[in-house]
Amino acid sequence: MGPFLQDAESLLNAAQNAAGATANPTDFTILISPEGGIHMLAESDWPLASLESHYGARTLYRVSQASGRITVEGRSGLARCRLQAEHPQAVARRLLAGPVLHFSPAR
Repeated sequence: MGPFLQDAESLLNAAQNAAGATANPTDFTILISPEGGIHMLAESDWPLASLESHYGARTLYRVSQASGRITVEGRSGLARCRLQAEHPQAVARRLLAGPVLHFSPAR
């Protein structure tokens, strides 16, 4: 696994660890310039391709949370990735709910 995918995985892990810190987490995008400079944008709805072109970024990662999932989308040159994990609170709710029992009506 190369640095691009390793960084995406690290971002996903960090987002999972921080998920419970706030009730309304902010989606954000990280842009890395060809020189290695880092620029972060909060709540950007621009497509990654547009941000790449507009800012001249070499690598981009978008971290978002919706529908009980945390997603990291990445783009670097021709490489693309999308990593997704269930939100820790959603996992906890499912585990605490216990097993689902299905009953059949008596005949």
